[in-house]
Amino acid sequence: MQESTGAGASTSVNPATGEQFAVWPLADAAQIERTLESAHRASLLWRGQPPAQRSALLRGIATQLRQNKASLARNITLEMGKPLTEAEAEVEKSAWNCDHVAEHGPAWLADETVATQARSSYVAYLPLGVVLSVLPWNFPVWQVFRCAASALMAGNTLLLKHAPNVQACANQVTQLIADAGAPAGVFQNLHAPIPAVAQVIADRRVAAVTLTGSPAAGAKVAAQAGAVCKKSVLELGGSDAFIVLADADLDAAVAAGVRARFTNCGQVCLAAKRFIVEQSIAEEFTQRFATAAAALRIGDPLQGGTQLGPMARADLREQLESQVQASVRDGARVIMGGARIDGRGWFYSPTVMTQVTRQMPVVAQEVFGPVAAMLTARNAEEAIAMTNDSAFGLSAMLWTRDLDRARAMARHLDVGGVFINSVTASDPRLPVGGVKLSGYGRELGRTGMLELCNAQTVWVA
Repeated sequence: MQESTGAGASTSVNPATGEQFAVWPLADAAQIERTLESAHRASLLWRGQPPAQRSALLRGIATQLRQNKASLARNITLEMGKPLTEAEAEVEKSAWNCDHVAEHGPAWLADETVATQARSSYVAYLPLGVVLSVLPWNFPVWQVFRCAASALMAGNTLLLKHAPNVQACANQVTQLIADAGAPAGVFQNLHAPIPAVAQVIADRRVAAVTLTGSPAAGAKVAAQAGAVCKKSVLELGGSDAFIVLADADLDAAVAAGVRARFTNCGQVCLAAKRFIVEQSIAEEFTQRFATAAAALRIGDPLQGGTQLGPMARADLREQLESQVQASVRDGARVIMGGARIDGRGWFYSPTVMTQVTRQMPVVAQEVFGPVAAMLTARNAEEAIAMTNDSAFGLSAMLWTRDLDRARAMARHLDVGGVFINSVTASDPRLPVGGVKLSGYGRELGRTGMLELCNAQTVWVA
């Protein structure tokens, strides 16, 4: 990925056409310093505001998001290519999160009394200060509020380091938050060059950093934060398993599986990527899945009926092609798709692959595009082992009619979330995050909010 054009700027390019439509200057050293100082000064004031006032800001942000949903969704689609209906749902979900945190945040932050021999003792949840949030492009609005709603409610200020190719979204979100009444410096878009991120993390005015991205990016940011003893929260993607046992409702599992793999053109950290199907139904599931995937309507993401848009960037499509081709050379079989779609834009055909093995790129690596890898398990026990045989551990989806068995199996899956007879989805009411190479820490819910708090023990003798 290129951070800039070489002239101190990044570009926004429509993935459906390949046409550049905006250029965004990168912040220089003086701008970065002004932004840091503004965030620091604002944090000293914002932390002193009562939770009710912070809630009011979040409710105002939710209102702004809904009032500007059409224009913001269009920017999402123009910058990263997801179908407009999905972009509109992303904006609405972001507003929901703001409303949810506004409603429950004050209770989440309330002092927690603990019975001891002291006259009184309690835990107070206090803001950390300035939080740097480093984000990817695939959910350019939802990713912002997955962190920002909790961070702002907790009394922190936030610096957004968004992906360079979605700066129209980053700037519009920043303006909407200001229009909702956020004091100056509470939320800022810092469009800084990648090399400057380490300097920002090291700055004494920054208290913590969150990142959603690749394991390589996460390792780098974690090392930078660790070098200066600062909190980091990392969500680093996954190779999520979609497990289908022999007693599953196949109609529901096939429909959900197609949605779980091809939403947002497969460019979802929590997407189903490895389909692990019990042997007795593997052939039928695969055939039905391929038929349903072939029926997806591919085209202009601004058109209402489109179900599969382009990939977000040309280099991402090239990387996906490389993963598919390397797996085929190793013996994998493409039963549907497996090639780019000719014409303008960065379209890739929905693809289903069989005869894959653990070592192949489409299984061992995170595949960020519309490619489904089908594996067969002899039984439920082998399905668990195959799910856990991965460097990643973000989530898993488990399909079976036996809910007691499903709950028992969930405790043996080395992942951050298990979704039984459902598609993995981040939800404002529940924490989201992973283990192993999928990262550490959580976002969303009370758990996610407290990640960005100082849990201060107070003992009164």
